[in-house]
Amino acid sequence: MSENHEDLHEPSTIKGVCMPVTSIDQSPNQSNENSNNRTQAYQVALTSSLSSPPSSSSRSTTGGVDQHDTDHNGQINTNQPDVTYRVGVAENKNSKFRKSMEDVHTYVKNFASRLDWGYFAIFDGHAGIQASKWCGSHLHTIVEQKIMEDETRDVRDVLNDSFITIDKQINSDLQGNSGCTAAVCVLRWELPDNLSKDDVTSLQQYKRRLYTANVGDSRIVLYRKDGSIRLTYDHKASDILEMQRVEQAGGLIMKSRVNGMLAVTRSLGDKFFDSLVIGNPFTTSVEITDDDHFLILACDGLWDIIEDQDACELIKDIKDPNEAAKCLVKYALEHGTTDNVTVMIVML
Repeated sequence: MSENHEDLHEPSTIKGVCMPVTSIDQSPNQSNENSNNRTQAYQVALTSSLSSPPSSSSRSTTGGVDQHDTDHNGQINTNQPDVTYRVGVAENKNSKFRKSMEDVHTYVKNFASRLDWGYFAIFDGHAGIQASKWCGSHLHTIVEQKIMEDETRDVRDVLNDSFITIDKQINSDLQGNSGCTAAVCVLRWELPDNLSKDDVTSLQQYKRRLYTANVGDSRIVLYRKDGSIRLTYDHKASDILEMQRVEQAGGLIMKSRVNGMLAVTRSLGDKFFDSLVIGNPFTTSVEITDDDHFLILACDGLWDIIEDQDACELIKDIKDPNEAAKCLVKYALEHGTTDNVTVMIVML
């Protein structure tokens, strides 16, 4: 089981420590006009795919964008009629301060070969790019395999197990001591718990649900109505709970770093730190409604410069996800970030 579970399914208060936005106002009885929007789009997508089943299309890139699902300028093609979301990515090595790019991002359309599912992830490497590249190439496959083994299983538990699996792979199969932070989303359509497939009479009965997992200080922020909701937890050595965990495991926190060296207390890889820096993620689950506008996935190169709400306000009127992502990267660079910067926007 994951050490930290958050379920945002019902209207409630997020109970995780250091979650900057705590109130979630989610009405279970939305108007028919609003609640039908995405289901109608899903029905159109389903109808258009009947002649050819959806295939999973993955992208895992660093330092540039490959040509799968991209336009002639190398950007993600946002004209994707078979999915109800749109994805954009921007990145910059920040050569003024960094000699290499250690960020990797991955996007899988129709994840697990399921119509309109999506997998979105950002990995921020340190002490080399090996760990982040490994995660960008392999984590989505591990998650998919574990989901297919038991589709009734809570996806948060799947994500936890997947993080632990790839953490062990990195530490046993890769040379060096590299590590990476990770922020991962799985977006899919589900039936409510009180319904089975045999009870389905209409696509209106399906709901969209987002699952997230993170280690380290890469974040996922949801923009709902006019407010930002952080769906991740910053695992930093300056955090009191993480500080206590590290010290109980026999480590020291010096100058807000694990053993005076690493600023994050959870990551994938970093075998040099053994049990002090762990791969168990913070996980959440939330139903996506018509009040939800977009997601921001980004490494700390952005979040060290701008607060969650300010980032959402900066791009809320931008319709193209690629332009929104570029806007945030530009802002971080112009306001003094000293790190690599990668931003992924998912328009919901």
